[in-house]
Amino acid sequence: MNQNIALPIRLVVLISGNGSNLQAIIDDINNNNLPAQIVAVISNKADAYGLQRAKKAGIEQRVLSHRDFSDRTQYDQALKELIDEYQPDLVILAGFMRILSNEFVEHYLNKIMNIHPSLLPKYKGLNTHQRAIDAGDKEHGCSVHFVTPELDDGPVILQATVPIKADDTAETLATRVHEQEHRIYPEAIRLFAENKFSLNL
Repeated sequence: MNQNIALPIRLVVLISGNGSNLQAIIDDINNNNLPAQIVAVISNKADAYGLQRAKKAGIEQRVLSHRDFSDRTQYDQALKELIDEYQPDLVILAGFMRILSNEFVEHYLNKIMNIHPSLLPKYKGLNTHQRAIDAGDKEHGCSVHFVTPELDDGPVILQATVPIKADDTAETLATRVHEQEHRIYPEAIRLFAENKFSLNL
């Protein structure tokens, strides 16, 4: 799949908010557990706290606001051009709250990852923690997957599960799921970097 990529691999990380998964990736790189370099962090929101995390880590930060574009197609084209300036081996969605166009996804097919707070294919979309509780599920979790044009539907790379407790709320469950996200997202990137799995779409 990526036999010709030199280590460390080049990452561009897209964020919209707090950037806790970004921080987990930064920490794993700094601890020499992940053979990767984040060459840019891009946000569609100038006030995203993840940009401060990137600044503290000495990573280049860029803001491309969707409000400056008349439609999604124009925004995605500009975003694609910005990302390509950095020639990434892998694009990481880390709380990037935008639905991406098919053309954008196809441009990075096999090279764009997302983390979703459910055990896919269960609970695509939003409000996953409450939906799992309402369904009476015994366990919940998160999935790292490759992004394909259909929402939350790409091939799953890694999953982690947590038990759902009788007194769980969506908030308490989310906290435990986030802990697992921070563990498996860097691990999935490492597997990609070290060519530990193959992907055929």
